[in-house]
Amino acid sequence: MQVKSTAGVNALVSPEGSLEVLSQHEVNRLKDTSSNGHHEILRRCALAVLSCGSPLDDGMALLEQHPDFDIEVLQQDRGIRLQLTQAPADAFVDGEMIRGIREHLFAVLRDLVYVSNEIELNPRHDLNNSAGITDAVFHILRNARVLRTNLQPNLIVCWGGHSISRDEYEYTKDVGYHLGLRGLDICTGCGPGAMKGPMKGANVAHAKQRTALRRYIGISEPGIIAAEAPNPIVNELVIMPDIEKRLEAFVRLGHGIIVFPGGVGTAEEILYLLGILSSSDNQQQPFPVIFTGPESARSYFEQIDHFIATTLGESMRSRYHILINDPAGVARAMKSGMEEVTAHRRQHSDAFYFNWRLSIDPLFQQPFHPTHQAMSELQLHRNQPTHLLAANLRRAFSGIVAGNVKESGIRAIEQQGAFKLHGEPELMALLDKLLRAFVDQGRMKLAGKTYNPCYQVVT
Repeated sequence: MQVKSTAGVNALVSPEGSLEVLSQHEVNRLKDTSSNGHHEILRRCALAVLSCGSPLDDGMALLEQHPDFDIEVLQQDRGIRLQLTQAPADAFVDGEMIRGIREHLFAVLRDLVYVSNEIELNPRHDLNNSAGITDAVFHILRNARVLRTNLQPNLIVCWGGHSISRDEYEYTKDVGYHLGLRGLDICTGCGPGAMKGPMKGANVAHAKQRTALRRYIGISEPGIIAAEAPNPIVNELVIMPDIEKRLEAFVRLGHGIIVFPGGVGTAEEILYLLGILSSSDNQQQPFPVIFTGPESARSYFEQIDHFIATTLGESMRSRYHILINDPAGVARAMKSGMEEVTAHRRQHSDAFYFNWRLSIDPLFQQPFHPTHQAMSELQLHRNQPTHLLAANLRRAFSGIVAGNVKESGIRAIEQQGAFKLHGEPELMALLDKLLRAFVDQGRMKLAGKTYNPCYQVVT
């Protein structure tokens, strides 16, 4: 039963997609977790899911728009229900919550509770150890039921910005369409823009090909979900506990990666990926990576390519290909890449559904908390191994993402001013030039919004 008000909707919601069948012990644990130190994070993530389609990309602004929203887990003999207070009205149609939104809502609860009870509080998962972190990532994905043992490699991870031009967005749809025609599934950060476009295109192609199993996997984390609420096409949603485990989930789960135009979040993802692939342990492992966009994005990728070659070295260019204005060519290259990945996995008796053989340095796994002190102390110079520089640059971009869209980062900037980045003068000049280009091209915030930098590059 729902009771509408001018501000929102009060509702009791039953599980959909997750948590339908629970023991009494599990019900008690869910209720205890949601009310014992995890209520606020559940409230923020739930509000983001219920605000699917919102034009906001600011977690704090979303909370301020719905200050009276609340969520409570209710216990009953047959399981649980969620009591929502002043929920966004757009999540309902004729008094009923939209089914996809209800699935996403319970996926959030499922993952937050699982991480709290089975990962963080479980001594079997050593989160200070590289193997322990990877094992935790595996268990979170398995609990979310996204690991499918009966499928050959066909999952393409698509990265790119939420703030992109219409031309770029239409291009991501075209690429997704050609991927879908070739039987390839899509995994993204689950938000709008370049995270939605490939799924939308693939959805049409899958329908044309009468593809029975259509997978549109969205992977997010609590700090970013309010700015990148799951788009409605996502049919498998996973909330990882932090950005590092989110990134590891992408590369362990996916079989190839396509990078569309984006901003600092996309640059963070690129540096994470290239830092991993620069390891000698991963040199022989096929992992197709393509940077692509419409003709209007050519200069954007030239800037990215120049930054990578100048900072990480010319050899890094061998780890990716740039294909401009060729959606079908991108899809053909990815389809060919899947054959190489399949052959390699068969040769080494490796799982198709989770890349255990990929070596990831602990520097890319340990959570980075972007405080003002941590940002100012980043080692931003080229007199260090490539993977270390990539890790530190990745953290710099991660901090800027936090300052742009995460509630905690926005509040820190309001209280203490902009993050200050120090380092080698020539490297800092390159970084400053790239970031200024993102600002000039409107890639820091959604179109039409004035951007006030949350960072200062000290040259």
